[in-house]
Amino acid sequence: MNRLHRAESDTMLMTEGPIARQMIAFAIPVFLGQLFQQLYNTVDTLIVGNMLGDHALAAVSSSGNLIMLLVGFFNGVSMGASVVISQYFGAGKTKELGRTVHTTIAAGLVISVVLALLGRWLSPIILVWMSTPEEVLPLSNAYFEVYFTGIAGLVLYNIFSAILRAVGDSKHPLYFLIASSLLNVVLDLLFIGVFGWGVAGAAWATVFSQLLSALLAVWILARTDGDHKVVWSKIRFYRLEMIQVIRYGVPTGVQNSIISLANVVVQSNINQFGALAMAGCGAYSKLEGFAFLPIMSFGLALSTFVGQNLGAGKTGRTLQGARFGILCSITMAEIVGVVFFFFAPFFISLFDQNPDVIAFGAARARCNALFYFLLAYSHAISAVCRGGGKPAVPMNVMLVCWCLIRVSFLYLTAPLHNIQYVYWVYPLTWSLSSVYFFWYYRKRSWLAMPSLLENEPAESKASPALEAESQKQPDQAAKLALECSGCCKEYAIKEEEA
Repeated sequence: MNRLHRAESDTMLMTEGPIARQMIAFAIPVFLGQLFQQLYNTVDTLIVGNMLGDHALAAVSSSGNLIMLLVGFFNGVSMGASVVISQYFGAGKTKELGRTVHTTIAAGLVISVVLALLGRWLSPIILVWMSTPEEVLPLSNAYFEVYFTGIAGLVLYNIFSAILRAVGDSKHPLYFLIASSLLNVVLDLLFIGVFGWGVAGAAWATVFSQLLSALLAVWILARTDGDHKVVWSKIRFYRLEMIQVIRYGVPTGVQNSIISLANVVVQSNINQFGALAMAGCGAYSKLEGFAFLPIMSFGLALSTFVGQNLGAGKTGRTLQGARFGILCSITMAEIVGVVFFFFAPFFISLFDQNPDVIAFGAARARCNALFYFLLAYSHAISAVCRGGGKPAVPMNVMLVCWCLIRVSFLYLTAPLHNIQYVYWVYPLTWSLSSVYFFWYYRKRSWLAMPSLLENEPAESKASPALEAESQKQPDQAAKLALECSGCCKEYAIKEEEA
């Protein structure tokens, strides 16, 4: 087996040691990083709502679904690469790990150019298709024109941070997000409050803050002594590694796009109730992001843990870690949901004092918040499947439950023109996906050997006999390692007879 060079203490090999401690140690920096990111997104919306008014708030706060529709598929590349890297890291395959890192960065550079062009071209068309009110449309167009001009910062940061987390380093992405968050708030106040750039100022603040986090991340990757070190001359497409990244990343990207497409349909239904409904539901969406903090943090911890441990062939440990991560995710998400349920009007009022805006936002929170445990469970099992090399499973579930059923429900209830049906479509589809995921998780077929390691040469994998012997008798294990793997059984029989 190849030996990994793990000179840096920031990386974490999660195949040994206390499971709970390792998962929490990984998840906490992710949680704090996402918390800072959510805080600056919220502050961004607060500044826009209080300084620029209801229409600007509607334009900025409702932007997330369209951004994810265009960006979500390409984010699947970074998520797929993270799984591949974590499995190679756990299996000790240094050459493949390095090639995957450089292939992923090359893909990120290409994706940045493609997204900038697509985003500027498609966003005005999609905004019209979403029935964006005429008084909001110019502001939304101004925001997206700037946002997609600087989309490279977001794309590259997602890829760089995915590489770091795949090798167990969740601390550096935290530091980058803290710096990015602080810069975003300062630039919001400067561009909106001082320069008077309006919603374009909010977009420029986001672009510059994302660019900072990307530069900090690549600086760390270029300086590390680990096997995930970035060497500029090696950035290119390696065919076999690119195939693996696509194989794992495309289903995840399709899943992201499916969810985003359904959410765009939901947003278009909300838009038909006017700018105040857009502002209220947009404010709720910013609050809902806090419920995603434990879901996101333990989801990343789960996919990394499962990937590394299955790469090392430790299925029992994988199952124990999966149980712990799932429980933590649903518990913390539900606690956030209970708080939102009881204090929704107060939280919405922080964004806008208009009673109608508060009413729309609070009503949606009261419909959705108590069902966050179902949302968390679906995402947790999805993360387990990705880590186990089964990304097609959550993709298919999301396609049926979160897209086809969600859109069909909205189509059937649209003639009733009652926004409550739009709110309740989320708990309904979360419930359906959770039922299937519960059944699939109990089957444990996700514990099978990751496909990218199935065809690994025999000399690069430790046989079960070798692993057992190495734990009991180090000298015999060393001797066994020199033997052909096909002779392991014969050797064991001779030892018994002796």
